[in-house]
Amino acid sequence: MDFGIVELSRLQFALTAMYHFLFVPLTLGLSILVAIMETVYVMTNRPIWRQMTKFWGMLFGINFAIGVATGITMEFQFGMNWSYYSHYVGDIFGAPLALEGLMAFFLEATFVGLFFFGWDKLSKRAHLVVAWLVALGSNFSALWILIANGWMQHPVGAEFNPMTMRMEMTDFFAVMFNEVAQAKFVHTVSAGYVTAAVFVISVSAWFLLRGRHTELARRSITVAAAFGLASAFSVVLLGDESGYNATHSQKMKLAAIEGIWHTEQAPAAFTAFGLPDQDARETHYAVHIPYVMGLIGTRSLTTEIPGIDDLIAESENRIRSGIIAYDALMTVRSERENTPPDVTATFEQHSDDLGYAFLLKKYVDDPRTASEAQIVQAANDTLPHVWPLFWAFRVMAAIGFLLIATMGYMFYRSSFKGMTYPRPMLRLALWMLPAPWIAAEMGWFVAEFGRQPWTVDGVLPTAMSVSALSATELLITIAGFVLFYTVLFIIEMGLMLKYIRKGPVEDVDVTDAWVARHNSRLSGRHEADPIAAPAE
Repeated sequence: MDFGIVELSRLQFALTAMYHFLFVPLTLGLSILVAIMETVYVMTNRPIWRQMTKFWGMLFGINFAIGVATGITMEFQFGMNWSYYSHYVGDIFGAPLALEGLMAFFLEATFVGLFFFGWDKLSKRAHLVVAWLVALGSNFSALWILIANGWMQHPVGAEFNPMTMRMEMTDFFAVMFNEVAQAKFVHTVSAGYVTAAVFVISVSAWFLLRGRHTELARRSITVAAAFGLASAFSVVLLGDESGYNATHSQKMKLAAIEGIWHTEQAPAAFTAFGLPDQDARETHYAVHIPYVMGLIGTRSLTTEIPGIDDLIAESENRIRSGIIAYDALMTVRSERENTPPDVTATFEQHSDDLGYAFLLKKYVDDPRTASEAQIVQAANDTLPHVWPLFWAFRVMAAIGFLLIATMGYMFYRSSFKGMTYPRPMLRLALWMLPAPWIAAEMGWFVAEFGRQPWTVDGVLPTAMSVSALSATELLITIAGFVLFYTVLFIIEMGLMLKYIRKGPVEDVDVTDAWVARHNSRLSGRHEADPIAAPAE
């Protein structure tokens, strides 16, 4: 097995997946925000809300188109670069991907055209329905993809068939309502909502700093701040749920994220800062917060959290059990209908650990011939690199709390200060534009890198999942993807900046009675900050 091929395949998928996810969160969040703005337009009949809907809808459309273009290549990679993975678990993984195409992609792809070209052809209410169907389709798409990914993190509702040498689905509803997948879905879409809220606030802050489209900008910040604040709290809540799920579904990932080398007696402390040393099996200069990890990971003060050393020892035991399962499997494969009952019983008893025996294929063709040193090394392989996970998680969490504070302040200014915003805060909002994307990418890094060495946790090692490709083929396709995606990125940025600088396509008269009263209240306050004064 050529592990250069494995690493190149991982690199290619990581590059395409993380690049694609630059567009996904903004699509998820903007689709909802645009639908909310159009709802207000239909309810109030104020032209300013139609202007807002069309302006932010245009930016949504640009992002949506580029996101679709970058996402299609990812699904082809399962067949091209990960053919054994597709063969081994395709019965389970393929079902939600098919449903994503049937129930979500076609829905949003159909109605997104009606959204952009139906303004003068549909009634206001019919167009509003279209806007919400586009938003629903976008979020349905994320649901099915995250169900597929959640199954890879926590494989349920499936069992191994020794006759076909494949995993087969036994309970579709167990796959669909997988607790890891459901928490992951809400956590991910909430992060997308926060991303869109920050995007709207940042662009609106740019307008206000330049005294352009101020009424659109103020209202946009008001909607985005309320939406983003609620979503940011949801991200934290579901992040806590994911941590709790990892305690019993992905213990090694949790231990690596927290740098827990030795089993923590209850209640476990949270390491706020430290320098993990994987060779020394300790975290230097650790700063602990008592009880917090116990509450997050176990939701109790009496349950211990297993450490990395104990989990490696557990993996070694499971590898030995897996070798027994593999030996029985070879007998079942050769004897078929004449398999002795005791062999079948042995396989069934140890079948849950078969994937751990496959870890030995990195070192030997037949796991039954592995030496003691190879078994120990395979057990050590179940620990991913700790320091990248440790710090990626903390960067993500720090940005999350910073975004909550920002959203909270903007919500306060919108609700209680007449939609007036100090210049320093507007500048900060502008500079914070990349923050939610950084947090989202760090989150995906933690989720996927933390699962290594598994493609499907505990079932199929990553090293077994790849296609029989050459390094040259992979390097050429990586270079091609980088070039293609760079061009798409330049196009995306160019179009986004063009339409942001241009501003709303249609000008509207916002000097209605509500705006007159609002401006009157502002002028009575005698705000010193020029941003607080109404635009002339």
